Amino acid sequence: MKPHLVHPPATDDCSTLEVARLLGLAVRSVQMMVDRGELEAWKTSGGHRRISRSSVERWLDSRQRPRSSAALSPSGAHMRSAGKDAVRAPTVLLIEDSNHYQNLVSLLMRQHFPAVDLHVANNGITGLVMYGQLQPDILIVDILLPGIDGATLITSLRAQAQFASGRLIVVTSLDAEQRASFGFALEGIPVIHKPRLVAELPALLAQCLATQPARRAGASVGS
Repeated sequence: MKPHLVHPPATDDCSTLEVARLLGLAVRSVQMMVDRGELEAWKTSGGHRRISRSSVERWLDSRQRPRSSAALSPSGAHMRSAGKDAVRAPTVLLIEDSNHYQNLVSLLMRQHFPAVDLHVANNGITGLVMYGQLQPDILIVDILLPGIDGATLITSLRAQAQFASGRLIVVTSLDAEQRASFGFALEGIPVIHKPRLVAELPALLAQCLATQPARRAGASVGS
């Protein structure tokens, strides 16, 4: 879908770069969202693309409601202790479009890591937005995703400074031969074949969590 050539009030628009910063995405990702009609946009007489702020807010409202394992506990708490020195519970973001594997990972988290705060994104674009907002300790991502594939997502995240402090696990239904074409993005990243998810994910998560430094409540990554 091409940007609309209309001119709504100037107070309700922003540049592609501003939206990219707001959502924590690359400019190209925002341009792709406009082309798919997910955001309302138009071009000025000078050829500059402007995006409706209200459409950005609607997009966030419709996609930015993560499911959290903390909501499954009686208290819904995700701090290990109270007070100003409280330690924030480890946060895991799962980017996976299959309901079956979303539920399977959620079950494994409840069984093995009940104190971990799990969030779920259904597609790559939403996952990028949630990563920028949550700054999770561990990211679990599928390769074949709608919107933006896992390999492109990983490449995009690796270009961002805040990604350096996180850990990454790839889960995929592709076997070693099928995922060879994604080798450029998967180098150095542990990969779990989905048929082995139950057997391998808990141990790998335990290893990742053990190497993550505790973060204070309210502290930002890199602070």
